[in-house]
Amino acid sequence: MVELVIIAIAAALFFDFYNGMNDAANAIATVIGSRALKPIQAVILAAIGNFVGPFVFGVAVATTVGKGLIDLDIVTIYVVIAGVAGAIVWIATATHYGIPISASHTLIGGFVGAGIAAGGIEAVIFEGFNKVLTFMAVSPIAGLVIAFSITILLLRILKNKKPYVVNRIFGRLQIGSAAFFSITHGANDGQKTMGIIVAALVAGGILESFYVPYYVILMAASALAVGTFVGGFKVIKTMGLRLTALKPYQGFCAETGGGVILTLMAQFGIPVSTTHAIAGSIMGVGATRRLSAVRWGVGKTMIYAWLITIPASAAMGAVAYKLLEVAGII
Repeated sequence: MVELVIIAIAAALFFDFYNGMNDAANAIATVIGSRALKPIQAVILAAIGNFVGPFVFGVAVATTVGKGLIDLDIVTIYVVIAGVAGAIVWIATATHYGIPISASHTLIGGFVGAGIAAGGIEAVIFEGFNKVLTFMAVSPIAGLVIAFSITILLLRILKNKKPYVVNRIFGRLQIGSAAFFSITHGANDGQKTMGIIVAALVAGGILESFYVPYYVILMAASALAVGTFVGGFKVIKTMGLRLTALKPYQGFCAETGGGVILTLMAQFGIPVSTTHAIAGSIMGVGATRRLSAVRWGVGKTMIYAWLITIPASAAMGAVAYKLLEVAGII
C-alpha cells in the first residue's frame, strides 16, 4: 500500500508540474503582452509567486477538493491514481496544443470520473460539485466586470496624463500586480493538488483523518513552481498576445481583477479556474476601448475548451479506473 501511495503522490505532483506549465500563462500573460517584462523575467516572477501562494491563504480549497467532491468512503488509492492519470492525459494534450484550459477543472473532472467509475453517481457530493460548476461561469464574468470597472476608473483618473508617463508608471506597477496574481494563482491551484495528495494519504492509511500537513504544502508548491518556470510558452502566446493587445495600465487592471477573484475564492474554499478569471479580466480590459478590440473568436475557442474539460477529463479518469480493473490490479 505504501508503494501505491508513493505512486499516487508522484502522479499528483507530476500533474502539478503540468499545471504550472499550462497555467504559467495565467499569472504572466498580461505582463508579457504589455511588454512590461521579458518572458524569462516574467516566468521567474510567476514561479516565485506560485511557490509562495500555497503558504499564504490556508487550505480551504484543498479541503473542498480532497473531501468535498467524492465520498471519502469510495476514495481508494486506485481512485486517486486513476483520477490523476486521466487529468494528466488531458492537461498534457492541451499544453501540447497551446490550449489554455482549466487545470483545476481537469483535476476535478478526472477525480470525479474515477470516483463514479468506482462507486457510481451516488459517490459524487453534489453540493461541492455544483459549486465548481456554478463558479465555472461566475469567475470569468466576475473577472470581466471587475477589470472593466477598474480600467474605466483609471481612465478617468489618468485622462489628462501623457501616454508615456502612464506607460512608465504602470510598467512598474504591473510588476507588482503580476506578483499579486501569481501568489493568488499559487494559493488556488496549488491547494487542489494538496487535496488529492491528502486523499491518497488517507486512503492509504498514512493519515487517520483529513488534514493538510506542512510537507504536503511544500511538495505541491515546489512542483507548481518548477512547472511554472519551465513554462508553457504556447499558452502564454495565446493569453498574452492573441486575446487583445495590452498596454501596461491595462495589464495592471487585468491582473488586479483576476487576483481579487482568486483571493475571495481561496478564502471561501471554492476551487475556481485561474484561467477563467484572468481570461475574463483580459477581455474586460480590452472591451473598455471598443468591443472589437477583443478577439472574441479566440475567446470563443477557449470557452469551447473549458466546456469540454470536465467531461473529457472525467471520461479519461473513468477509463483509467476501468483499465486498472481489467488488468486485475484492483
